[in-house]
Amino acid sequence: MDIAFKCPLCEEEFRVGPALAGTEFQCPTCLKISLLPPLPEPEDAPPAEAKAPAAPPVPAIVSASTLPAPPPPVPKAVAHATASDADDARLAQRLTDAYASVTEEVAKLIVGQEEVIEQLLIAIFARSHCLLEGVPGLAKTYMVKTLADALQLSFRRVQFTPDLMPADITGTDVIQEDPTTGRRNLTFLKGPLFAQMILADEINRSPPKTQAALLEAMQEHSITVGGRTYKLEQPFFVLATQNPVEQEGTYPLPEAQKDRFMFHVRVDYPTREQEREIIKRTTSAYTADIDPVVTGEEVIAIQKTVRKVPVPDHVTDFVLDLVRRARPTDADAPAFTKELIAWVPGPRACQQLILGGKVRAVLRGRFHVTVEDIEALAPPVLRHRLVPTFNAEAEGVKVDDIIRRVLKETPRHEPKKVM
Repeated sequence: MDIAFKCPLCEEEFRVGPALAGTEFQCPTCLKISLLPPLPEPEDAPPAEAKAPAAPPVPAIVSASTLPAPPPPVPKAVAHATASDADDARLAQRLTDAYASVTEEVAKLIVGQEEVIEQLLIAIFARSHCLLEGVPGLAKTYMVKTLADALQLSFRRVQFTPDLMPADITGTDVIQEDPTTGRRNLTFLKGPLFAQMILADEINRSPPKTQAALLEAMQEHSITVGGRTYKLEQPFFVLATQNPVEQEGTYPLPEAQKDRFMFHVRVDYPTREQEREIIKRTTSAYTADIDPVVTGEEVIAIQKTVRKVPVPDHVTDFVLDLVRRARPTDADAPAFTKELIAWVPGPRACQQLILGGKVRAVLRGRFHVTVEDIEALAPPVLRHRLVPTFNAEAEGVKVDDIIRRVLKETPRHEPKKVM
């Protein structure tokens, strides 16, 4: 019976014949000399006193050239990959369980809005940001605060107003006097952006200068003030809201800034039965406590895991066809796009569709992305990346109508190998 042996220095595995048991062995990789283990005692062997004394083996240094060629050793990368795959599967299952737990906790205070909550969580686990649009009174602020409590993240709410300045959200250097020495020093006072989840309430109420102060934080997860750069605590998310009705005195977000948001989520009115439940809860003594079910460290680990979810080739082709057909200058674009679309989505739309599809697949207990995942996320991903023409607005054609028409014109390919 061959002897299995692992080099204690380089950890490569070998198998040698039983005749070499108890001898010294020189590893052909790292050249370390180690003593091979003796042969194991057979189970039916006689007692030690009944054995005939055996001559002790003569130690000898065995060179690698005198040994039969060992089987190829198991590379370290393979062993690490196996352990990593197990960890990834565990984290993926943790994400599926966390999604169910978070939605259950949020439902204690928020009635309905399941699709909105799902899209918010997809953006969070994809390490992106979200733009919520809805009329006042739909619990947008309350929903974000409840999510922060369930995810055990620090939360700050900033009410954007026309007189809000960039230093009001980033922080600023102030002069403070040292009581012991009497000397004055510049001290940086952190603004509300130094939190893990930021609610930029009614972001279109502030001028572009203040809106632009969010760009570095959203893209680089850092803030630069007075020539010094400060890193933000991870994970970091910006969830901004805006009112679609009152546009007087507002500053619409420029296209480059809206493109930084993964989703443009529409918060709609509740159904009749949901509104009945809202009335019952908010006009009675009903109370509920939100239990944190996910930590910030787990969110970061999940963000890394979802990027490893495989995407089939036919799903990638569908994403490319969908986004490129929304560009009127593309050769495969339908004829109606030239009349209805003035501003087209860029490559970031493809990236967000794939990332969102990966998270959505894991939330549903799958470890591969399907075309249905992309179809479900196409409206929130493309809604703020398509600008209708004047003719489309004059005819009352909405952006969601254009997205549905482009989806209908996009071919579905046969499944291929997984990339």
